[in-house]
Amino acid sequence: MKIEYYPDTDTLYIDINDSLSIESKEISNGIVLDFDKFGQLTGIEIDNAKKVANLSKIETKSLPLRDLVFA
Repeated sequence: MKIEYYPDTDTLYIDINDSLSIESKEISNGIVLDFDKFGQLTGIEIDNAKKVANLSKIETKSLPLRDLVFA
């Protein structure tokens, strides 16, 4: 899973896996879910991210992490 923030558009994208997204569905104003050809969730886009989430802190609980990469 990858999380990327685009400051020029204030968009947060959570890339769930490496599958190719073929369909997108806006589930709420500015919240878009991306799906692969099997209907599985591949990503989440959040527009106006600073208004929706506290981007100054990332906290994880009980994740079975194998690798933690900061880029």
